[in-house]
Amino acid sequence: MAEPGDLDTQVRAADPDRWLSSRFVGDAEARADLIALYAFEAELLTIPTRVTQPLLAEMRYAWWREQMDGVFAGVPRKGHPVLEALTLAVSRRALDRTPFEALIEAHIGRVHSEPHDLDAFYVGPMQAAVRVLAGAGHEPAVVEAGRMWGLAQTGRLEDARAMRASANRALKALPAAAFPAVAHAALIGVTSEGVKRLRLFWATLTGGV
Repeated sequence: MAEPGDLDTQVRAADPDRWLSSRFVGDAEARADLIALYAFEAELLTIPTRVTQPLLAEMRYAWWREQMDGVFAGVPRKGHPVLEALTLAVSRRALDRTPFEALIEAHIGRVHSEPHDLDAFYVGPMQAAVRVLAGAGHEPAVVEAGRMWGLAQTGRLEDARAMRASANRALKALPAAAFPAVAHAALIGVTSEGVKRLRLFWATLTGGV
C-alpha cells in the first residue's frame, strides 16, 4: 500500500484549497482519511482529461462504481493506493455508500453534458468529510456551505457570496473538530496563497466561512 504522503502529494496538486484546509486537522489518522476522500474525488475528476470519447469516460466511471463493492466490503483492489486508503476511511468512519455512488453518477452525467448536480458534486462529499472528522449527525449543518462552494466552483461567484450569511448560520451547529472539512469555502474569490492561509486560520478560529 502506498504511503499516506503519496496521496497527500496527489491531493495537494489536484485540489490545493481543500488540501490546505486539511492542514488544520490535528489528528494524523483523521487527516489521512480526509485525504483519501479527496484523492478519490481527484481520480474521478481527471478521467475526462485522460480519454477523448464520452463512452470511454463512462466505462472508466463504471469501473470505479464497481470498485465500491470492494471498498464497502473491506476488500479493495490490491495495489491501488486510493482504493486501499478509501477502504480504511470507510471502515474507520462508518461512511455511507450513497454519496460516493451519487458522485460517480454525477460525473457520468457531466460526460453527457448534463448540468452540474451541486449536491452530488459538493454537498455529499463535504458531508462525508464532516463525518470523517466528527462522526454522523452533522450532515445538515453543511448543506448550504457545500452549495456555496459548488456555486463558486461552477463560476457563480455572486450567487455563492449571497449564500454566505445563511451558510454561516447553519455552521453554528457544526463541532469545531469538523470545521476543516468546510473551511475551504472561505476561500471563494481568494487567489493569493498567503491570504488563503490567513483566511483559513481566521475561518477555523471563528467557525465561519
